[in-house]
Amino acid sequence: MPNIIIRNIPNSITSCNLFCGCIASYMAFLGDYRNAMLFIVLGAVFDFFDGMSARLLKVSSPIGKELDSLADNITFGLAPSAIVFSLFKEVNIPEFMLGISKLIPYCAFLISVFSALRLAKFNLDERQTSSFIGMPTPANALFWSSLAICINENSILLEEFNALYLLLLVIIMSLLLVSELPMFSLKFKNLSWKYNSIKYIFLIVSIILLTLFRLSGITIVIIWYIILSAITYKKS
Repeated sequence: MPNIIIRNIPNSITSCNLFCGCIASYMAFLGDYRNAMLFIVLGAVFDFFDGMSARLLKVSSPIGKELDSLADNITFGLAPSAIVFSLFKEVNIPEFMLGISKLIPYCAFLISVFSALRLAKFNLDERQTSSFIGMPTPANALFWSSLAICINENSILLEEFNALYLLLLVIIMSLLLVSELPMFSLKFKNLSWKYNSIKYIFLIVSIILLTLFRLSGITIVIIWYIILSAITYKKS
């Protein structure tokens, strides 16, 4: 009996991630971006601990790996898609796009599609053990949830940030998910500055940005993450 319980601990944690993703998606469709972001963050916490628990308890399994990807695509794929879907209905539509205004919001679900492709690629790509190739789905989800809060709660941005800009961002971020751009992870094997200088620089600047801009700063942090990864890649 204890063995059965232990074997199911990681999958139970993964299921909590999935549950959070479902709630986040519902909140997003309601336009409640703050609570949507809250449940995305909770889902990310569960996502962190399910893999850790599987390794610590030595109960990793193929079904756990598959369940993890399914849960991630809800929390970090469908939920941000729902956020952008609702956001499309709030921003202004340029005059030349009025003829397809009812169809434009559905472009938000490209995020779900490319997130699924990203997760499938990650499961098969042996290069992504200590770093990432392409944008991690949790970072993408945090980008969209923070951006939605920023736009929704700022009347000037809501007026100026129209559907064309949003559509272009959807395309760019979706392509980044499946791109070949190497992106560093925040896993530390040791605390040495020599081997972790990029991570420390990222964290220091991120703390400053979050202190200055709070929730809206998360969007800037993700952009900073992309830029720093690109600079590091070019240097290498």
